[in-house]
Amino acid sequence: MAAMLYDAHVSCGEHFTMNLHRTFFILSLTCVVSAGALAEPANAQQPAPASVVLPTDRSNLPIPEPQYPHSTVLDARNATPPARFEVKAPARAPNVLIVLIDDMGFGQSSAFGGPIHMPTVESLANAGLRYNEFHTTALCSPTRAALLSGRNHHMNNMGSITETATAFPGQTGQRPDSVAPLAKMLRLNGYSTAAFGKSHETAAWEVSPSGPTDRWPTRSGFDKFYGFLGGETNQWAPLLYDGMTQVEPSTDPNYHLMTDMTNQAIDWVGYQKSLTPDKPFFIYFAPGATHAPHQVPKEWIAKYKGKFDQGWDALREETLARQIKLGVVPAGTRLAPKPEAIKDWATLNADEKKLFARQMEVFAGFGEYADTEIGRLVDAVKATGQLDNTLIFYVVGDNGASAEGGMNGLFSEMTYFNGVSESVRDILKHYDELGGPSTYGHYAAGWAVAGDTPFTWTKQVASSYGGTRNGMVIHWPKGIAAKGEVRSQWHHVIDIAPTILEAAGLPEPKSVDGTPQTPIEGVSMLYSFADPKAPSTHLTQYFEIFGNRAIYNDGWLAGTVHRAAWERKPRRPLEQDVWELYDTRSDFSLTNDLAAKNPDKLKEMQGLFLKEAVKYQVLPLDDRMEERVIASMVGRPDLMAGRTSLTVHQGMIGMSENVFISLKNQSHSITADLDIPKGGANGVIIAQAGRFGGWSLYLKDGKPTYTYNFLGLQRYTVAAKQTLPAGKGTLRFEFAYDGGGIGKGGVGTILFNGKPIATGRIDKTQCCIFSADEGADVGADEGTPVTEAYKVPFKFTGKIEAVTIEQKEMKRADRDDAAQARKAAVLKKGLSD
Repeated sequence: MAAMLYDAHVSCGEHFTMNLHRTFFILSLTCVVSAGALAEPANAQQPAPASVVLPTDRSNLPIPEPQYPHSTVLDARNATPPARFEVKAPARAPNVLIVLIDDMGFGQSSAFGGPIHMPTVESLANAGLRYNEFHTTALCSPTRAALLSGRNHHMNNMGSITETATAFPGQTGQRPDSVAPLAKMLRLNGYSTAAFGKSHETAAWEVSPSGPTDRWPTRSGFDKFYGFLGGETNQWAPLLYDGMTQVEPSTDPNYHLMTDMTNQAIDWVGYQKSLTPDKPFFIYFAPGATHAPHQVPKEWIAKYKGKFDQGWDALREETLARQIKLGVVPAGTRLAPKPEAIKDWATLNADEKKLFARQMEVFAGFGEYADTEIGRLVDAVKATGQLDNTLIFYVVGDNGASAEGGMNGLFSEMTYFNGVSESVRDILKHYDELGGPSTYGHYAAGWAVAGDTPFTWTKQVASSYGGTRNGMVIHWPKGIAAKGEVRSQWHHVIDIAPTILEAAGLPEPKSVDGTPQTPIEGVSMLYSFADPKAPSTHLTQYFEIFGNRAIYNDGWLAGTVHRAAWERKPRRPLEQDVWELYDTRSDFSLTNDLAAKNPDKLKEMQGLFLKEAVKYQVLPLDDRMEERVIASMVGRPDLMAGRTSLTVHQGMIGMSENVFISLKNQSHSITADLDIPKGGANGVIIAQAGRFGGWSLYLKDGKPTYTYNFLGLQRYTVAAKQTLPAGKGTLRFEFAYDGGGIGKGGVGTILFNGKPIATGRIDKTQCCIFSADEGADVGADEGTPVTEAYKVPFKFTGKIEAVTIEQKEMKRADRDDAAQARKAAVLKKGLSD
C-alpha cells in the first residue's frame, strides 16, 4: 500500500517522510517534485498537489497512518512529499442527532397520544417514522450506557447506576475498554462529536480531579461536552462541566439549563458547519427534563391550567383513545389495570385533587418547554442546509414515567431522602411556588402510571412494558421516503448504534485503542425504514433492574415484578417470585396473563432468561436494598474509606457527597486557617450543598457565622458579635451532637484562636443526604445559597490557608443507626436517578 503513496519519478527510491504532528505547516506543500529538481533554479514551476490517501480498513481504530520510509534527501525542494493521510467519514455519511428525554412515559408525549403538547417530536414524526414497539432498560444509566455502545447494560458494567455499583462483573459501574462507545467509533472515523445535558455514565467516585477520567464524556469519544454528570440537577442552578472544567454558575435571573444547553448546542453546530461543512457531526442531546426536579418557567405551567382536573384515571382513558386514533396502539387494545397502591381519583379529597393536578401541570409545562427548546436545535441544523441528511433519533424517555415521588409527590426530594415525610397539607403551602427556584419537586405516582398508558407499571419495573416501552421517532429525509408512518418492528435501545453505523457505511470495529471489542449486541433498524411489514430482526432480549426481570422472545414476554418503585423492600425472595406470561402479538397492553394456561411456555421462557443472564453477565441477581448504597459492603471504591479527617483548600468547589467526608449524625469540627486583610473580610469559608439542605461557615460583615439549613424548612444560625482582626488566625466550628439516634440536634460553638466567641443550638440535622447535585465549596458557595443572608457565590475576600474537617468518635449505637439510615436514604436517592 505504501508504494501507492509516492510519485513514480522519485529517484533512488528516496522519499520524504512527513510527521503530521510536528510539521503541520508542510500539509499545504503536498507537491510532487522530480529528482531533476535538484538542479532547477528556485523559480522553477511548482509541482501539482498530491492526492489525499483515505483509509480502506476501518475495523481497527484508530486507523493507523501509513508507514513512510525515512528520507535521505537533504533539501525539501528536491524531495517529493507523499500524499496526505486523513481520516474522513465515508462520502454522504449523515449527520446524527440523538435526543433522549428523561423519565417520560410512553403515554405522555402528544406524538404518542399523550396530553403534553410536544410540537418538535410531532413534526419530526409527521415527516418521518414513529416506532411504537421500542424499548429501554427501565432505568436511566443502564439505558444510556446501552444506547451509547450498542451493547447490553450489564456488558457495560451498568446493571444499575454507579451509586449502587458492586464488585460483580456487570455491576461495577465502570464501562470496560472492550466496550468502546459509539461516539469514539464515529470520532475515529472522521465525525465531529458533542454531548449536551445529562451524562450519568461516569462512576460517582471518579467525578473529581483525582479521576481517573477515562469514563468522563470527553474521554469517551466526545470532542465537546457541556452538561452534568449526576442523575439529576437543579435546572435553575445546575452544577455543570464544560469538558472537564466546572462552569461558573450564571448570574442571569432568567437562567434555565434547558435553554442554556440548547444555546451551547446551537453554537457548536454553527461553528462545526461553518469551519467544516462537509464533516458530519454526531450530537447526543440529553436534557435533564423531565426528570425531577420538575422546574420550568411559570408561563409554561400556565399553559396547562385546569387541564388535569379530571384526574389520572380519566386521563388514562383519554390517552388510550388518542393512541388508538393515532395508530400507535392497535384498535381494540384494553387499558391494563393500574397497581393496587394507586388510589382511584374519585376517592381523593379536594386538597389532594388540587395539589396533584398542579403537579401534573408543572410536569406538562416542563415537557413542552423542553421539546420546544429542542425545536430550536433542529431549526439550527436546518439553517445549515443539512437537515435532509441528518439522521435524527428522538427517544421520548429513557425508561417509563417515574413513580419515585411516592403517593403524594414532593415539594423537595431531599425531604424524602432524609426520611422526613411531606403531607399534602405541607406541600400545598408551596402551591404557587411549585416548578420555581424555591422548589425541588416531583409529582405523585398516579401520574406516572397514567403516563405509561396503556400499561400497568412504571420506571424501575424492567419486567413490564410500563417500565421499558418508550416512544421513538426517526427522521432522515435523505434516507427515509415514508412520512408519518408507524413502524411496529420490535426493537431495543441497543439497536440505535448499529443503525447509525450502517447508515454511515461504517463497519463495527474489531479493535479500539488496541483492545479487542465485545461484539455489538444490537441489530440495525435500517431494514425497517422502507418496509413497514418487514419481520422484526431483534428476536430475543432480556431485561433486569434490581431483581425486576423479564425475557422477550419472538413475540412472547415473561417477567416478574420483584419490587415496585414505591416499595422499600422486595415482595419476596428471588427464587419465590411469581412470573407472568404474555403473547404480545395479540396483547399489546399486557392484560392477559397466560402463565397458568401455558406453564410449559413459561418454563421455556424462564430457562431462556437464565441462559441470556449468564451470557450477558446478569448473574448473580442483586436485589439488596440497603447494602448496595454502602460502598464497603459491596466492594465499591470510596475515596473517604478509612478517613476521619479531610483537609481542603481555597478554590476547591463542587465536591459531591461521593467524594467528600460525611459529617452527619456525629460530633465534628471545622478548622480554618485564615489570613484576614486590613479592613476585614467577608464571604464563605466553606459550605456544603444549598437551598434544600446544607451548612455554611462564613464571615458576614466580618463576623464569623455558621448556618445549618435543615431541608430548606428551617435554618439555625450561630453568629459571633465581633469582627475578626487583620492578620493570620484560626477559626474553628465545633458541633457537639446530641446522640441517641440519627438526624438529632446538638450545640454549635465558634472559636477563634482557641477562644469561644459564639454558641447556639441546632435542633435538627439531616441524617442522610444534603443534595443530589450541589457539592462542597471552599472559599465560596456556588449554586444555590445555604442561607438567604448572602447572595451566591459570596466569595471569601481574605486568604484561606487550609480547612480541616474532622469527625469525632461516634457512639456505637449512633454509628449503627446512622449506617442503617444512610443505607435506606441513599438507596432512595440512587434509585431516583
